[in-house]
Amino acid sequence: MELRFSQRELRDLAIAWLALGVAFTLLLERELVAALDLGGDIGGLDPAVVAETLVISLLTVGVGFLLHEIAHKVVAVRFGQVAAFRADYRMLGFAVVGALVGFLFAAPGAVVHRGRLTAKQNGLIALAGPVTNLLLSVVFLLPFFVVLTTGTSGFLADLATRGLQINLLLAGFNMLPFGPLDGRKIRAWSTLVWAVVAIPSLVLAVGALFVL
Repeated sequence: MELRFSQRELRDLAIAWLALGVAFTLLLERELVAALDLGGDIGGLDPAVVAETLVISLLTVGVGFLLHEIAHKVVAVRFGQVAAFRADYRMLGFAVVGALVGFLFAAPGAVVHRGRLTAKQNGLIALAGPVTNLLLSVVFLLPFFVVLTTGTSGFLADLATRGLQINLLLAGFNMLPFGPLDGRKIRAWSTLVWAVVAIPSLVLAVGALFVL
């Protein structure tokens, strides 16, 4: 089956990507949040710093999310499913509002699919998302080591560190075997496969949260 994206799906992906980028920027740039308060002095902000944070957010959490969801769709279509991403606008709004007050919980939407599936196929569709984030972590790992060994700072350092951190967190979080998360579907298919992927993913996620 050919991989296709409807106009609605492309719109949903773009809005979710932008909303997550904005939410993560608000979470990191607390001076921007303060300036947005009634009576705040926006003149004291450095637009270049805010723009840089937004670009980094779009290229890390935004791309990590996009490719995670597209991976679900690619595998679902491979198994003959009719699959499409649908944004959850209520949760996207919650993510932005949450970032304004200092926390971020993002559930921007999901790939919905229909058709007959075996437990293995359903598990593999779920597995595609976290594995994609792990692969993205490897992509960011090389520039991270370059930054680490050379003492580089600035845009490249922030991009490499955030990209590595966010993708490890996305992989670990989604491997939790609860609720609508990928880990639950994977474990329903194979506890062994879930454990082989989940245990190192969770360990790396904890490291990304407290070390990076």
